[in-house]
Amino acid sequence: MITALVSRKGGVGKTTTAVNLGAALAAKGKRVLLVDLDPQSSASLSLGVPRDQLGPSSADVLLHSLPAWEAVRPTSTDGLWLMTSSADLQRTDAELSVFSKKEGRLKAALAPLRERYDHILLDCASSLSLVPVNALVASNAFIVPANPHYLAITGVMNLIAAADRLAWTAGARTLPLGILLTMVDYRTKLTRRTVDRIRAEQGPLVFAMEIRINTRLAEAPEAGQTIFQYDPCATGAEAYRLLADEYLLRAGVVERAGAPA
Repeated sequence: MITALVSRKGGVGKTTTAVNLGAALAAKGKRVLLVDLDPQSSASLSLGVPRDQLGPSSADVLLHSLPAWEAVRPTSTDGLWLMTSSADLQRTDAELSVFSKKEGRLKAALAPLRERYDHILLDCASSLSLVPVNALVASNAFIVPANPHYLAITGVMNLIAAADRLAWTAGARTLPLGILLTMVDYRTKLTRRTVDRIRAEQGPLVFAMEIRINTRLAEAPEAGQTIFQYDPCATGAEAYRLLADEYLLRAGVVERAGAPA
């Protein structure tokens, strides 16, 4: 199962989710590969990789046809592997434009790895440029993390529609796995009203699990650790354990539906 995490807006907890969902799945005995596709390399840095040790990276795989397995490295979490990113991805749109089937390069690159891992998570930059499009084409499904603000959710629905169109145009059938509400702060009454409205309007498209504001989640990346390493008793750790359970249920539905990547 390959799942992309996509967003058009930064600061929504997308990378936090990619890192900690991957670690939570690994803790359940799954073999997980996290592919960092953001030129800021936030997922790689969050897992303790120094900036001067990011290569070889996903940029080498996409731009220079490096075999994907050569860019994969273990992490300090058993069962979780990482393909780092690098700043070279910033020029990917221009350099990929010369290739035929440029939207399918990541799918082809990851094909030899599909049998090695139970789940491959793709952490994308906050856009729908050519690299996130490659991620959508390579994926069975995608998750959209979003803050619980009503106008933000309107933008998310536009993103889902655009992602569907892009995937179909490229000949892929990639399904929305769900909207994940992140950085939820119930100290304000507006948040409760907004969440209730979103759930009423979008129904089962919204994950039942929510990721609430948690200081420990914000601190863990600076230590180069997952939340389970940094503070396994934090409320954020329990949230991602429960999210992993729901993710597996939703992923099972997609796999039974036979959505090809």
